[in-house]
Amino acid sequence: MARSININLRCSTDTRRFGDTCHLQFQSPNPRSPLLLKLFRSSISRHPKKGDKSQTLSLRTRRPSFVTVMSHMATEEEQIADDRMLVFVPPHPLIKHWVSVLRNEQTPCPIFKNAMAELGRLLMYEASRDWLPTVTGEIQSPMGVASVEFVDPREPVAVVPILRAGLALVEHAASILPATKTFHLGISRDEETLQPTIYLNKLPEKFPDGSRVFVVDPMLATGGTIVAAINLLKECGVENKQIKVISAVAAPPALKKLSEKFPGLHVYTGVVDPTVNDKGFIVPGLGDAGDRSFGT
Repeated sequence: MARSININLRCSTDTRRFGDTCHLQFQSPNPRSPLLLKLFRSSISRHPKKGDKSQTLSLRTRRPSFVTVMSHMATEEEQIADDRMLVFVPPHPLIKHWVSVLRNEQTPCPIFKNAMAELGRLLMYEASRDWLPTVTGEIQSPMGVASVEFVDPREPVAVVPILRAGLALVEHAASILPATKTFHLGISRDEETLQPTIYLNKLPEKFPDGSRVFVVDPMLATGGTIVAAINLLKECGVENKQIKVISAVAAPPALKKLSEKFPGLHVYTGVVDPTVNDKGFIVPGLGDAGDRSFGT
């Protein structure tokens, strides 16, 4: 049976510019399937043809907005049009659990850091589905010959944590990905202007053709930091479709910037929150991810 979900999103950093409230009604025959958010600039109403069991989508806003919520299984992402920026919010109970631990202001630093690492592991697991290069062959098991499939170690996944909070979210990457290379990016944000400053860049001059890159940034708030990071990757020869962004919490202003600048990009996040305040923090969010992860 289909289930209706009403969601209120305030797409705002500045209520003078982004004061719209988006009222979305979502119906899906499979209410537990992952959410994909496609960002765009006009409202849309789509209904299935007679006999079609696909989901029904309706969107009404006071002015055209840029968020649509659809339901797809994560394994279907290759069937989506290449020019869409997609945001995956996996509905796994453990992802919801660790997001809840991170939100709690009473969570102590060591537990917060561990929760961030566990959330990162789960999100990277979801993001690597149908994305990793593999090799096939045969091996001898104790009971006979078996056909097998391995992740190809000759094509390691590049992991790019944005310091310093990204270090916590990426801590368990090696336990998920059999072959990885880590390239650190240090980007700080001016507290007054909210503009990013790059203070460390360990990216190679050029990534090998066909590289797969995880960019790990716990908080996608105003979008300045993640946009700066992806611009650096593109200078190294990486295309949008070769990049997947991993974040703990995302907000509409950052997602809007990413959708405008990087069509075809895929973002995996634990939750999408409705607003960003005038200091550039996601609300309700989880506070300063770096401070809470490292206690400084």
